[in-house]
Amino acid sequence: MNVILIGAGRGSRLMPLTENQPKCFTPIAGKRILDWTLDAFRQNGLDHFVFIGGYLIQQVEKEYPSFHLIENTGWERNNILFSLLHARDRMAQGFYATYTDTLFQPDAVSRLKDSPGDITVVMDTRWRERYRFRSQHPEKDAEKMVTDGSRVTRMSREIPPPEASGEFTGVLRMTQAGATRFLEYYDKLYRQLADDGVFADGRPFRMAYLLHQLDLMIQDGIEVHCVPVPGDYHEIDTVEDYHLASKDWARFARA
Repeated sequence: MNVILIGAGRGSRLMPLTENQPKCFTPIAGKRILDWTLDAFRQNGLDHFVFIGGYLIQQVEKEYPSFHLIENTGWERNNILFSLLHARDRMAQGFYATYTDTLFQPDAVSRLKDSPGDITVVMDTRWRERYRFRSQHPEKDAEKMVTDGSRVTRMSREIPPPEASGEFTGVLRMTQAGATRFLEYYDKLYRQLADDGVFADGRPFRMAYLLHQLDLMIQDGIEVHCVPVPGDYHEIDTVEDYHLASKDWARFARA
């Protein structure tokens, strides 16, 4: 099954760390963010990687020749959902996907593998412990989730933090059936809105986040499930995040 790595963006809030390299090349505890991600999947027997690139994609092509590389040439004018769909041909049979500015452990992937759901996402249940130290990325910006058991009932940044069950980590798995439903739903939205139709949060559709479509699917009765991880997750969005993650992730570098 393909593992789709969504890594087209510049990472401007990480400047100057991303001035001359892709965001996912940022070193954390002795390894690039990207290499931590690859290790998490490889330890679960998954090594068919599809990389969706944009900013400084030539560096990725040079240093990871085994990747199936897909270029999002409009990366400055679109967002995560549109970026993911550049790999449409690699999604139809089922797939894993992840953001490439996040740190997580192999256990998150193994929990995904064991889930019986057709669409399953990884949720950090201890997310608020991290946000206590993230002054540049407040809780209101988190991709929050509400769950009922393993079933997700809502995904939105607008969820009040005390009501959230956890934070969406950007890591997910879809079976062939789940991918079919996801792609059919995307096509329906695209026909309605095209590139510039107003979608969610006042954004044009081309600027939608992945969680926007997932939440609409949930509200339309399509089941989305989750597996929890209690911490052992970081998003690297700002220089502050870089320092917080580097300090915390050193415990895994020593393991």
